[in-house]
Amino acid sequence: MTQFAVIKTGGKQYVVRPGQTVRIEKVDIKEGDSLHFDALLVADDSSVTVGTPIVSGTKVNAKVVRHARDKKKIIFRYHAKTRYRKKKGHRQHFTEIKIEDVKK
Repeated sequence: MTQFAVIKTGGKQYVVRPGQTVRIEKVDIKEGDSLHFDALLVADDSSVTVGTPIVSGTKVNAKVVRHARDKKKIIFRYHAKTRYRKKKGHRQHFTEIKIEDVKK
């Protein structure tokens, strides 16, 4: 088992490991800049630390790789026998980050 942490951003929680690339909700930070997250849980080979709600003194450092938009999702509504059809598309914005390290 390697070191990992649980972080919260954009109303979601992510399990992250150093060196991993993660897509999160869009964050208004320039590409190449660094981000710091508080850890909700930190685990390594020997121990697991659960925060209440965060683990004090622990930061997860990440770097913004890019900002982009996801693939298009199609929303199609259809009512039989009433000639009702609605087609709509949506592309969600996201930020891709690379987890650099978890500092205790």
